[in-house]
Amino acid sequence: MSVILAIESSCDDTSVAVIRRSEVLSNYTAGQAVHAQYGGVVPELASRKHLKNIVTALDVALSQAGVKLPEIDAIALTRGPGLLGSLIVGVSFAKGLALSLDIPLIEVHHMHAHILAHFAERPYPTFPFLCLTVSGGHTQIVLVKAYDDMEQLGTTIDDAAGEAFDKCGKMLGLQYPAGPEIDKLAKLGNAIFEFPTPQVEGYNFSFSGLKTSFLYFLKKEIKLNPHFIEENLHDLCASIQSKIVEILLKKLEKAAVDYNITQVAIAGGVSANSELRNKFLQQVFANNWTAHIPKFEYCTDNAAMIGIAGSFKYEDGKFADQSLAPSPRLDF
Repeated sequence: MSVILAIESSCDDTSVAVIRRSEVLSNYTAGQAVHAQYGGVVPELASRKHLKNIVTALDVALSQAGVKLPEIDAIALTRGPGLLGSLIVGVSFAKGLALSLDIPLIEVHHMHAHILAHFAERPYPTFPFLCLTVSGGHTQIVLVKAYDDMEQLGTTIDDAAGEAFDKCGKMLGLQYPAGPEIDKLAKLGNAIFEFPTPQVEGYNFSFSGLKTSFLYFLKKEIKLNPHFIEENLHDLCASIQSKIVEILLKKLEKAAVDYNITQVAIAGGVSANSELRNKFLQQVFANNWTAHIPKFEYCTDNAAMIGIAGSFKYEDGKFADQSLAPSPRLDF
């Protein structure tokens, strides 16, 4: 029974997991609070923090799993996409460790792993299924025909939904990452402010114009009332969140209907958003679909999803060699 060590370091989370076949034995993640003061991830600081955290993350993951290094059969790692400096740390560490243990490497696409995180726990989706993958850097609708056969039906032509949450939150004076805080504050308000829906063909998304519209709306209202934001913070959060979720789910429903798919999933960090989850489940019920939503710990960047993706490849003997290099703009 294969035991896979997984390493994820694509952005600002240093994560190590241990997977036995499809069972997650441990999934440890060290975050980086240092970026909050800058309003976003600083790549150089992120790579330095990875260097500091990765050995400790390995020790904790092995200890939690009750597994020793000689028991590891292969090492799965995130090759990309992501920040180059962060990827270099994870890839280099994985390559060195695999060489010292004389075990194979398994390269994993970060976005494929988000989708395959649905196989961390039963019930598993059945192929084919649709997955709406939403994070700070990506927004995609993917037709998943098999673990190694995925077709991207739509993506963002500019900004990702997660970035829209964070940038709009920054306009409201919220700390980075603002997405979770918007979700929390929105529960205390109502979606009373209207914002335009971007007109984008097919299954693609656009959030740049929505951010601009939100900015101009705030500037206009603040001229009339300097305290507009603080007096309407909850309703502003509810309104921008409602619009982002509406945009995402309209495109997902269009794809599901057009492709006659009834197995539908969401993944990525933004899939932890409570309104997205609630509205998604309402949509599933209305259309008589089957929903698949991973646990919160498998939504954000984590090594368990890398290990799950790696376990599929391990069974098929799809290994990488020591010449493997990180690829920050890895094609889907």
